[in-house]
Amino acid sequence: MLRILCLALCGLLTPARADPGALLRLGMDIMNREVQNAMDESHILEKMAAEAGKKRPGMKPIKGITDLKVKDVKLPVITLSFMPGVGIFQCVSTGMTITGKSFMGGNMEIIVVLNITATNRLLQDEETGLPMFKSEGCEVILVSVKTNLPSNMLPKVVNKFLDSTLHKVLPGLMCPAIDAVLVYVNKKWANLNAPMPVGQMGTVKYVLTSIPTTTANYIQVDFNPVVQQQRGDTIQLAGAGEALEFPKDSAAGSSQLLLSAAFLTAELALLQKSFDVNVQDTTIGELPPQTTETLAGFIPEVAEAYPKPKPLVTRIRINKPPKVTMRTGKSLLHLHGTLQMFAARQRGRAPVSLFLLEIHFNVKIQYSVREDRLQMATSLDRLLSLSRRSSSIGAFNEKELTGFITDFLQEAYIPAINDVLQVGLPLPDFLDMNYNLAELDIAENALVLDLKLD
Repeated sequence: MLRILCLALCGLLTPARADPGALLRLGMDIMNREVQNAMDESHILEKMAAEAGKKRPGMKPIKGITDLKVKDVKLPVITLSFMPGVGIFQCVSTGMTITGKSFMGGNMEIIVVLNITATNRLLQDEETGLPMFKSEGCEVILVSVKTNLPSNMLPKVVNKFLDSTLHKVLPGLMCPAIDAVLVYVNKKWANLNAPMPVGQMGTVKYVLTSIPTTTANYIQVDFNPVVQQQRGDTIQLAGAGEALEFPKDSAAGSSQLLLSAAFLTAELALLQKSFDVNVQDTTIGELPPQTTETLAGFIPEVAEAYPKPKPLVTRIRINKPPKVTMRTGKSLLHLHGTLQMFAARQRGRAPVSLFLLEIHFNVKIQYSVREDRLQMATSLDRLLSLSRRSSSIGAFNEKELTGFITDFLQEAYIPAINDVLQVGLPLPDFLDMNYNLAELDIAENALVLDLKLD
């Protein structure tokens, strides 16, 4: 009894934590690209090198050298490695040529090769909640120094140059390059948690659940997406007990985005009202004419009530939130609602209800990506249940309508659903990610987007 009481108390004291609705895993391929792009976009090393040639307050001139300039900055070679629990270790290898005039009147050139190293700690910005990198422990390491100065000048002038300029000045000039590059990288997270519209029905916002974690092979970002209706109500993610995990066969160092079935279900709840459809066309695809005469072939009572053919009007209403389920290789959308069929009347008179049926059916989902949106296309899987709620034509066996209703759903209702789904579901906006190259796979309880570079 005491043990049971203890377990109960421990359960109360342990804070509940909902599983994330989406997971992002960033491999070294994407991080290498982003840091390299930031270095190229900022032109920061060239800017820093230009500063090195300027006279600075408190900087003593070097004896024997005048008109000091820096040129020919080499294209940097960037090497990154993950630091578990910390972030990324960065080494930037570059070089430059320092020119001037020696006291002998000749042109002087000193070719310097150096490494800039720093730890880029991965944090969560307290104000914005966004991921951010912050550099620390920056060092400038001289790899080699070559000069065209006469050998008798080497010991004194070059050593003086190294002591007075390179060792003292370069760290202050070059280390800010790391910070400036991270500013560019951090800016590419700026839109991550901005609300993104789902048509006119609501918005989706990707919110971090905690500080991103770093392992030896990747950075993982956990999201608790906020799905909000246009009027402001938030749709809660169901199925919080379902574990969301990356596939075990994922290539080491690769990058993936996982979207849980619960998250996609919440997003589709925004579109539920748009799934309500009225169909009054008598000619639909390959279906027989949508008239009471055709319906009478399944329900003889219709012919008695309507000896002359009348056009049919069909109204489908989805009265429960759509639900997405996923099993390896297959995803279904479960729809519960009603199907009401009417006989149309002329001269603007309201149609007459024939019957109202409760229906439950599944549609298969095929996923694709267009730009920054997840697209869905559906096809009928099967009609699971059909039951009569009311009827104005008397009792009949609704099971006789199974084939008729199944064909109607496939030919008339599914195209209407696919039109609604063209709005697309927004994907997280980070690091200028191009989702068009992503490879999609359906896993247990989640859709996997294997992210690829251009």
